[in-house]
Amino acid sequence: MVESSEKLNNQAIILAEHGEYAEAIACLKRAITVEKENFLLWFNLGITYRDSGNMTAAKAAMEKALAFNAEDEEIIEALAILCFQNGSLDEAMAYCEMGLQLNDNNSHLWNTMGVLFFNENAFMEAAEAFEQAVTINPYYYDALYNLHDAYEELGNTAGMQECSIRMSQIKERRQ
Repeated sequence: MVESSEKLNNQAIILAEHGEYAEAIACLKRAITVEKENFLLWFNLGITYRDSGNMTAAKAAMEKALAFNAEDEEIIEALAILCFQNGSLDEAMAYCEMGLQLNDNNSHLWNTMGVLFFNENAFMEAAEAFEQAVTINPYYYDALYNLHDAYEELGNTAGMQECSIRMSQIKERRQ
């Protein structure tokens, strides 16, 4: 009997949620033998490798996922973050730019790009990227938090205060 890639994928997700990464990876690899070009299986394999601490394998799996679905913004963002975590800022920036060419209304990619600029001490560019993210999604708490920090680096106390107010409002709505 041939195993279902969907069942193997679901089993892998459950295993990974419980920290059983080796077993989850084995399930995903089996699922991929059934459906070699299923980008979601490759994506989940990349996430599982990332969560297990194997960043090299995570990136390779994500690149496979992207090869099978070159327009998936979530894959592109995951690759950008993986590259950033590995210290490859230029490559991370290239993935952000690729994703924003597909959809310049992706607040997560704008936020990630802002983080990259911030880490290069390009605070004005970081603030502009965070502002884009917040313009697209005014309730994006992480982007507001990051924008607050960029404004702090730039000495923009009025901007910092506005971010603080908006973050407080978001926290109040969550409660």
